Amino acid sequence: MAERVLIGMMGGTFDPIHFGHLRMAQEISDLLALSRVHFIPSATPPHKTQTTVSAKHRTAMVNLAIADNPQFKLDLRELEREGASYSIDTLHSLRAELGDEVSICLLLGSDAFIKLNTWHRWNELLNVCHIVLVQRPHTNIQEALPEELQAVLHNHYSEHIEDLSLTPSGHITMQPITALDISATAIREDIKHGRSLRYLMPEPVISYIQSNQLYI
Repeated sequence: MAERVLIGMMGGTFDPIHFGHLRMAQEISDLLALSRVHFIPSATPPHKTQTTVSAKHRTAMVNLAIADNPQFKLDLRELEREGASYSIDTLHSLRAELGDEVSICLLLGSDAFIKLNTWHRWNELLNVCHIVLVQRPHTNIQEALPEELQAVLHNHYSEHIEDLSLTPSGHITMQPITALDISATAIREDIKHGRSLRYLMPEPVISYIQSNQLYI
């Protein structure tokens, strides 16, 4: 049997995209030997009241941030679909495109995982993908996890990344990465107060924000 291809999926508002997103995707890609990572900007995120700038600007910034990395792919499927950006619908769309044999790995920060049981049809996610958890600064997943998610983690957790290659979906794994305590919220505050963005995001993204006068 041929070795199973592993594809990463990283969704979010990317409002704006920064080195925390990019380093997380790169380290997980290296650890799991992902063939590529799909960056999927959300159009109408159901868990947030609104984004700060338009989908057009957020997409342009993602495109600039990943342009020099052949492993990273800008995926516009949520922007091209009407209605709220539900991850389960995105995963089904990706699965239909990639086929049944590819392993899809949903890259998820631990801060998002502790709220997973509030997601639309959340209990169907592992039928379509694996979940790769990334520890975020200031989030203790064991202390904060609701009981029903503790059960899901217990039943699906694997310490062996090789298991992700054995099946196309169904496992949860947690991977340690470099902890970059960078947030889009803090970056937006930096911009409002005129503080430097250097070393928080790629220079082309900084130039785009400045030239379009975003977040001021």
